Amino acid sequence: MINDLKKIMGLKSIIKILFIAKVLTFFVNPSIQNTAIAGLEFQWDNNSEYRRLKWFQKSNRKKAKNTIYLFLRPSDRKTGFIKLNIKIPDNFKSSVKEEKISLCQAKIGGYQARTKCINNIPADIEFNKEKSSLDIFPLNPLPSSKDTYAVVFKVNNPMRAGLYQFHTFGQSSGQIPVSYYLGSYTLKIIGP
Repeated sequence: MINDLKKIMGLKSIIKILFIAKVLTFFVNPSIQNTAIAGLEFQWDNNSEYRRLKWFQKSNRKKAKNTIYLFLRPSDRKTGFIKLNIKIPDNFKSSVKEEKISLCQAKIGGYQARTKCINNIPADIEFNKEKSSLDIFPLNPLPSSKDTYAVVFKVNNPMRAGLYQFHTFGQSSGQIPVSYYLGSYTLKIIGP
């Protein structure tokens, strides 16, 4: 019984030491704290009409140079497209320029491979600063195949940290072109 009591007391002292070391480490160097890299997303008006689309960004720090991939996977497209429209948030104060935006056939990266463009797709790109709207007209309609496409932005991140929601609409190819909501991308920019 005395041996069991000694084991319990030894275990409690080890737990106390580990707890105190963790607390002291946090106060000595607060930048060590873990940040969530996974895309935790909050949607205030969570209804059935909201569709979350996949995206990837190389840097999520404010004021950093960034490459943003907005993916259009086969499951996101019902038909082919003759036009894509992306509504950029008004508070996304960044250096968005037409020459730094492209459309490509993409490969979504993972554990062993990087996200990259496979083929560039020629397209006319029009950016309207007053409406914060981006129109992309591929020279040939994007097919509804099993390929993944991406709109690629090369920008400097905004100076303000926060969540930025990009809404995407597509105009279908066919005899009667119809515009419809594809989904939304929610980018997260964090502080230094």
